[in-house]
Amino acid sequence: MQKVVTRSFEGVEDKTLLHLKVAKILRDKITYGELEPGLRLTERVLCEELKVSRTPLREALKTLASEGLVELLQNCGAMVTPMTLTDTTDTFKVLSVLEGLAGELACGRADEANTAELRRLHEQMREHYNSGNREKYFELNQEIHARIFQLAANPVLLTTRDKLNLRLRRARYFANIGQSRWDRAMQEHDQIIAALEARNGKRLRLLLEEHIRNKCDVVIAALLSSGAVSAIGAPTTTGLALNRRVPKDGQALPRVSRGFSR
Repeated sequence: MQKVVTRSFEGVEDKTLLHLKVAKILRDKITYGELEPGLRLTERVLCEELKVSRTPLREALKTLASEGLVELLQNCGAMVTPMTLTDTTDTFKVLSVLEGLAGELACGRADEANTAELRRLHEQMREHYNSGNREKYFELNQEIHARIFQLAANPVLLTTRDKLNLRLRRARYFANIGQSRWDRAMQEHDQIIAALEARNGKRLRLLLEEHIRNKCDVVIAALLSSGAVSAIGAPTTTGLALNRRVPKDGQALPRVSRGFSR
């Protein structure tokens, strides 16, 4: 589990942005599993740890609640939202549709300069794939997907996608990919870029939707094997997880180590 560095905010000049800084630290702690799904977050403890008052902490918790990362409790404090089969698979289903729509819209708006830039990023990503640099590959992978949404020129689409990605970020942390899936992901990106260059919006839409569904499968396998949730989606004693295709008789899928899915 990655350790999130907690620092004091006693020197922060702009107090109006303090809750955003607090939200970032808590968001990272949730993403990397330091604050586990289902954990009760006590205001007093968090205030002491972060060295902030209750006001910026409560504002930060409201921000995380709007992102679906915590659930606000009636009395005080909050709880880290459990990862369930239903929520995670439903989120991936929506993201798949949004990615496809963004691709189709991008085909109608992209010019030669736009496609050339995406091709450049794609070839850089291929270099990291060939050298086995997964972290650099992942960074460019995310950049390419973000650029396609930007080319779609639909602010509502972009904002919705960003919120969904925040919800899926911690699930992706549980997932890593084997070489065969990485090979397939690279091939899928080859097809995605080729469809964009050909301005084939319908094909690009189908390719992106399938790409996200395949990514969902990787996350599903990883979360089931991690024991984060049971096969039926209920929290387990060791954590919480999900699956889109549940194995027969609740049998877990092969073990997958933590990391980021592509």
